[in-house]
Amino acid sequence: MSKVRVGVAGYGVIGQRLADGVARQEDMELVGIVDVAPTLAIRALAEKGMPYRLFCAAPENMPKFEEAGIPVSGTMEDILSQVDVMLDATSAGIGRKNKELYVKHGVKAIFQGGEKNDVAEVFFHGYANYEKGVGKDYLKLTSCNTTGLIRAVDCLDRAFGVERVVVTIIRRSADPGDTHRGVVDLALVEPVPNHQAVDLMHIMPHVKATGVLVHVPTTHGHIITVLATPKREITKEEALAEFRKHPRIRVVRIADGFNSNAAMFRYARDLGNPRGDMYEIAVFEETIGFSGKDILFAINIPQEAVVIPETMDGIRACMKMQTVREEALALTNKYLGLKPR
Repeated sequence: MSKVRVGVAGYGVIGQRLADGVARQEDMELVGIVDVAPTLAIRALAEKGMPYRLFCAAPENMPKFEEAGIPVSGTMEDILSQVDVMLDATSAGIGRKNKELYVKHGVKAIFQGGEKNDVAEVFFHGYANYEKGVGKDYLKLTSCNTTGLIRAVDCLDRAFGVERVVVTIIRRSADPGDTHRGVVDLALVEPVPNHQAVDLMHIMPHVKATGVLVHVPTTHGHIITVLATPKREITKEEALAEFRKHPRIRVVRIADGFNSNAAMFRYARDLGNPRGDMYEIAVFEETIGFSGKDILFAINIPQEAVVIPETMDGIRACMKMQTVREEALALTNKYLGLKPR
């Protein structure tokens, strides 16, 4: 079977990681990346020897790439004649405009969390609703927080059933390097319900969800507290066993030094992970507690890389590489080096 040919539009925070993720999938071929200007990320790619072919989304900007000594393989239209599916990681609103080109060229596309849900046929999560994405032309991924939240809730739901969740999201206000955010020395509260709870119900309609979101002036990782009502009483040991079996969840202990979002980021760097990335969410073991039948726990969301595995799942679904959920997830996990812990 020939490899599925993939392109990435937008080589920013998520696009860089999508390109690397595709490059690690042995049954996919990364045809190239698309961007509009010689950004720092593009310049760094060139300095590394240009491992990925670059296509220019704005032909009028070609001279800028030439001046920077960065080789360009063609335009957006050129790459669309060479791919089966595009991963669109452009800024919100740009993906919707790009969709016109995807439709014109008969190319499937997967959009990231910044786009509105109606840009695609299916609001997609690899673990929770893989089957709905099989064979579809356009998928929309959940946001970083929603992706990690659904992983944790789906993990418990498949084992014990979940009726209701209440979440509090303590959200980093900006990615490293952002200079346009203004949240400094404050915690900014948004109205209930946060979009992550609403999105969870979209993906998992049998679960009732609500939650609060708080922006805080940090850059690495979100923290989410989850209060879940299972269909039967469960023990801490049962919950931990399910979390540990999940390849995209790490169980960590505060006593071992995993006491913050920053600790998780530092650990990823110490592991030698490129850019300090972590594909897994982390469940803090000592935060697991109970109020009656309800289980409470806290998770860390590594916002820059957490959506990469689910996007690889999306390629497998829309291209019908695997029609069975378990087979698809196992391959994504294998190629990304994810395993139960």
